[in-house]
Amino acid sequence: MEAAVIVIVAPTCSGKTSLAIELALKLNTEIISADSRQVYKYLNIGTAKPTDDQRKLVKHYFVDTLYPDEKFNASTFSQEAAKVIDKLKQDGKIPIAVGGSGLYIKALIDGIIDEVETDEDHRNELYELRKKFGNEYLYDELKKVDPDSASKMLPQNWKRVVRALEVFHLTRKPIAYFHSVQEKRNKFIFKQYGLDWNRPELYKNIDLRVDDMISNGLVNEVKSILKMGYNKDINALNTVGYKEIISFLENKISLEKAVELIKRNTRHYAKRQLTWFRKDNRIKWFKVFSISQFDEISEEIIRDLSGELSKSGSSIH
Repeated sequence: MEAAVIVIVAPTCSGKTSLAIELALKLNTEIISADSRQVYKYLNIGTAKPTDDQRKLVKHYFVDTLYPDEKFNASTFSQEAAKVIDKLKQDGKIPIAVGGSGLYIKALIDGIIDEVETDEDHRNELYELRKKFGNEYLYDELKKVDPDSASKMLPQNWKRVVRALEVFHLTRKPIAYFHSVQEKRNKFIFKQYGLDWNRPELYKNIDLRVDDMISNGLVNEVKSILKMGYNKDINALNTVGYKEIISFLENKISLEKAVELIKRNTRHYAKRQLTWFRKDNRIKWFKVFSISQFDEISEEIIRDLSGELSKSGSSIH
């Protein structure tokens, strides 16, 4: 039986977490956080992490999992999230993935083969080797590092050979690994739902969120993280909210200016998120004017999912 996965996407400050929790309580299930920053310990206020009370209500995965200087990326998330989906499926639960990290959502749903970046320098080296020694040379190189993939290609398919060599060079994994991850993912029915706020309302939410973050102690949170010995240049702290407060703590800008920049940069980030998600026509959008709509929206998601599963012979329960 195919496993259904609910995916809730939206820009920052849209109420994704609240809707996901409401849905999870109705479906007696658990939440997968697709957020590249909430995974880190100590980054609480600035990432609008689910509160302790919320996490007591509903179990969240990939929240408070890693220390700030540990590496985490879309590839790792995709692999680990697939394991959680399998576990929840075995428990008879419908997983809910929620987040605004478009790359993480894409990796979860579509796999990560397309997200293995290109290395132009290495690719050009391979092109030069082909010019000098021919297709057979590249093919023999692939056989050395990834014989399984080589057995499924011909030397004249040199572009595929180059891509397989490039993927191995970048990841130290055969390209077939990423195909197998994708095949496993195809067993899942991903149903994506987006929250579409009017732009002025979304910006109002952002301003309120930032003011609350400052009132709730964001400055002290950043101070505390730096006092633990973490370098201000680590990737986790290269995040809207944290980098501006660091500039304030270094006396480069005033607190007032830092708050202004956080609001501006968060608005820009929200625009980028919306641009990313708008490109995916598989997302069903809900027009949102108030979080009071979330009860109604959650019921509509359940109805929609029930209809989709009935087509495939599956059930929501």
